Amino acid sequence: MNTPRNHDTDVLVVGSGPAGGTAALLLATYGVRTQLVTKYGWLADTPRAHITNQRAMEVFRDLGIEQLALEKGTPSRLMGDTVFATALLGEEIGRIRTWGTGDESLTEYAAQSPCGMIDLPQTYLEPILLSKAAERGAVVRLNTELVDFEQDADGVTAHLRDRPSGHEHTVRARYLIGADGGRSLVADRLGLPMEGRMGKAGSMNIVFRADLARYVEHRPSVLYWIMRPGADVGGIGMGLLRMVRPWNEWLIVWGYDIDGPAPQVTDEAATAIVRDLVGDDTLDVEIDSASLWTVNHAYATRLHDGRVFCAGDAVHRHPPSNGLGSNTSVQDAFNLAWKLAAVVNGQAGPGLLDTYTDERAPVARQIVERANLSRDQFLPLFEAIGVVGGDEEGIAKALHAVRQPDAEGAKKRRAVREAIELKHYEFNAHGVEHNQRYESAAVIPDGTAETITRDDELFGRPTSRPGAKLPHAWLVDPHGKRISTLDLVGKGAFSVVTGLAGSRWADAAEELATELGVGLRAVVVDRDAHDAYGEWSRRAEIEEEGVLLVRPDGYVAWRRPGGPADAAEATHLLRQALTTALCRTD
Repeated sequence: MNTPRNHDTDVLVVGSGPAGGTAALLLATYGVRTQLVTKYGWLADTPRAHITNQRAMEVFRDLGIEQLALEKGTPSRLMGDTVFATALLGEEIGRIRTWGTGDESLTEYAAQSPCGMIDLPQTYLEPILLSKAAERGAVVRLNTELVDFEQDADGVTAHLRDRPSGHEHTVRARYLIGADGGRSLVADRLGLPMEGRMGKAGSMNIVFRADLARYVEHRPSVLYWIMRPGADVGGIGMGLLRMVRPWNEWLIVWGYDIDGPAPQVTDEAATAIVRDLVGDDTLDVEIDSASLWTVNHAYATRLHDGRVFCAGDAVHRHPPSNGLGSNTSVQDAFNLAWKLAAVVNGQAGPGLLDTYTDERAPVARQIVERANLSRDQFLPLFEAIGVVGGDEEGIAKALHAVRQPDAEGAKKRRAVREAIELKHYEFNAHGVEHNQRYESAAVIPDGTAETITRDDELFGRPTSRPGAKLPHAWLVDPHGKRISTLDLVGKGAFSVVTGLAGSRWADAAEELATELGVGLRAVVVDRDAHDAYGEWSRRAEIEEEGVLLVRPDGYVAWRRPGGPADAAEATHLLRQALTTALCRTD
């Protein structure tokens, strides 16, 4: 490994949230000297992010921690019967099956990935990431605050403060990752250009404990949306009762007018809000915490400068709608970590690091805009019922009109159903989660175009085109066990994926791995694993003698649908593709 002696570490990660924790774990797994610092004395103290989608679970699968996540998370069967009501015990307005749990969605989700969705609160995710990062060699320092930094041609000097003692010291790193949240010091010091608006609306979180099993076990979900007076003010569209642990640990999200004075959320005030949204004024409630926050609509158009990179909430700031925050943060880290490892290890040119912004900045914009649009898309439900700005009596009167057995009532009921259907774009946005496409110097286009036949936000669109994630297909390994195509790639290395008739590509991969000094494996379908179901042949979009060059993050860098003329052409074409994807000049 090419590590100058005057560097204390190769990569310094600032922040221990999903972005920072995943980055540290990935880098340590790849054998990169890594230090992670966080100014806090421990990890997340409130559950905050929780929806964990298939793509994030695929990253955890690649890292070998999927089972740990499953053990700590709530399974998808308890996640999805999302309810809209006037209170948890009040009149039910409607329901929507969410997070792929609906009858029509189950097959779509299962066909897209070997992983399912789970609900994994940040309080449970962060300890998994940090403990495994430390176990694999990362140095983790709590109570250590980044004060400032400067960079030069050779590295980054970070000025750190030990918070208990006040002692300051420096760490010299080759690269720095700012995963320090929505108030990122790193992004601020870099002057990263931000589009959008901060402080769009006021919101509060109330974490509490109460036994609500008798009210929810017949309609299990992580989200119960409450239409109470004031639900249209601030917040994330409506009042929200969110399951943290079934069925006795909860979080309420409620809004406030950001243009007025911030409310004082005492235990008494929090208890009153909880009881009001539940609809039981005698409920036994234990308040754990209450905090205020703002709804933001902001994203960075450049994610790095020189040797300093930002990831996670530092560069995409948005409401929790769609459950995109921690998932996107994990994927930021997956995109960046292998590139840093390749450059640190001398396997790639420095230009590879520029592709981080090229590939992830469009995603930052997409998810910020989608989350904010989802928040705004509660308004049609209020309008359909006729309760915009209504008080409790007005809500009851409007719902009574919806229930009338006449033409006007039928019209209102259609409008309500249509408004709830619109929320599929928040709760079943499978395409938003899976259809991210990369265009950069690390992707070699093949001149083809994708045909979009269904809604690109609602439906996943697997393809092997360069810039897309390798399609999942079930194969059967030599021991007769089912294995995904995604299990055969990644883990810090490039992969050459071909069929039995493409043995020349496999031979070329073995030769080039030694010649170029890169992690490169050959995956030969029907040799290493059998296409027993025929799924791969239907999804590969290449002939058996064709080839895909797959990056460590599972994205296709290059493909050739047919075979080479001879062994020399296979080696030449593969060498050209690999050196291009690594931004090498040799």
